[in-house]
Amino acid sequence: MHFKVESAGLIDIFWVGEFSLDRGKAWSSEKVNSFVEKIAKYTGHKPSEGSNLEDRLQKAIKHLEKYGAPSDSNTPDFGGGLQHHLRDFAHHPTPIGLAFSLLTQFTGNAYGTDTAGMFLIVKVKDTTLIGKDLYQKILFGVVYWFFHMVSDMAGSNQYAGAGTGLPGPIASLLKEASALPIFKDKEGINHLSEKISKLFNGTLLAEHDEKGKIIKGTAKRFDLRAEIGVAYELGRQAFPVILNECMVRSFYFIRRLVAEIKAKQSFADIEWNKTLPWNNRTMTRMLTIATGTFTAVDLADAAIRAGLKSGGVDLMTFTTQILLRVNFVGIGRFTVAVYSDISMGIHRERLRDERIDILGQQLHWANAKIAYLQGDTWHAAERTEICLQEAEQAMYQSAAIFVHTWKANRESLHRIDQLRTGIQSKNPQLIDEIQHILTWN
Repeated sequence: MHFKVESAGLIDIFWVGEFSLDRGKAWSSEKVNSFVEKIAKYTGHKPSEGSNLEDRLQKAIKHLEKYGAPSDSNTPDFGGGLQHHLRDFAHHPTPIGLAFSLLTQFTGNAYGTDTAGMFLIVKVKDTTLIGKDLYQKILFGVVYWFFHMVSDMAGSNQYAGAGTGLPGPIASLLKEASALPIFKDKEGINHLSEKISKLFNGTLLAEHDEKGKIIKGTAKRFDLRAEIGVAYELGRQAFPVILNECMVRSFYFIRRLVAEIKAKQSFADIEWNKTLPWNNRTMTRMLTIATGTFTAVDLADAAIRAGLKSGGVDLMTFTTQILLRVNFVGIGRFTVAVYSDISMGIHRERLRDERIDILGQQLHWANAKIAYLQGDTWHAAERTEICLQEAEQAMYQSAAIFVHTWKANRESLHRIDQLRTGIQSKNPQLIDEIQHILTWN
């Protein structure tokens, strides 16, 4: 298993390499440009034959720009052309942006933030694209809004593929959240809003010279194309992580399957639940070890390469290089694996405690049952003692009756002997009858 983990680590080192926003933006720009051209064709645009890529994109954007947005007439209120896509909430390609687009249709207002990051509501200056009835409001607020978002993805037709695009979902959400009052400091300054604006226009990620000034041409806009590029780079990082997990799970499945075949000697008798590589403690622990080893290899490689590039002296370069080389998807998967392992361990301990508690309750009830049986035994013993006492009294009474009867019989015999002379004289046959009775009865 260690060989498989190290193989995935080598793929991460030599194939994935360092995180490159430029490479990601190049890939995403190509995809976005292609998407814009496809949508333009869908709406009836026919590109000129033999035209180059830039010309085709420029005409596709110009075709889609006919699907305007009412809040475009309020561009100066939101800080001008470079920032109004970020500050105008209806230009956010998210469900919240769609909600503000519909809200604009029904209120006639544009919503966003001013240059200081304060929430701003202004009247739409050009109401041409404000619907007159419900049908038009839905058409302009949803359909036109979607096509307008597509036209702005790759910039304007004047700067096709390179102009100011739309903010991505992350930047949009951060900008919307920054309008909340909780992000202001004591002086009323919204530093979060400032950072997001710099991130969007590219000055936050730009390179600086020794005096702290931005080096010309190094600005890196963090727009929708940049966010898609980040997703692309994370996808590259995810490949060795997924490969590592697949190999670990496959190794577990094959090993358990071989064990089942040896034990059952027949495919028909195999218990497949014992071979499935998920939902068991062993698999979770294997993934924790595998992802931990992968992350350790990745961090070691990142530290070595960062040390070589920084010369072991420049801490800023060292930190930057480590961040560029580290596989964040691998770290995230390792974190999930550790959490799952710990959670399963806690769950196991909780079940163990519950079993102990249940056994304790069963023992308690067993003791109670024994106590009741002992109570019944003592109750039966008391009743037995009473019965014996009654029997003893009956025996005493029987003995007394027997003695009394014996004495009475003895007296009767003596009296018979005394009366024998009189009986012989007065009734001579009575003696013979009594003798006959005593003999035969």
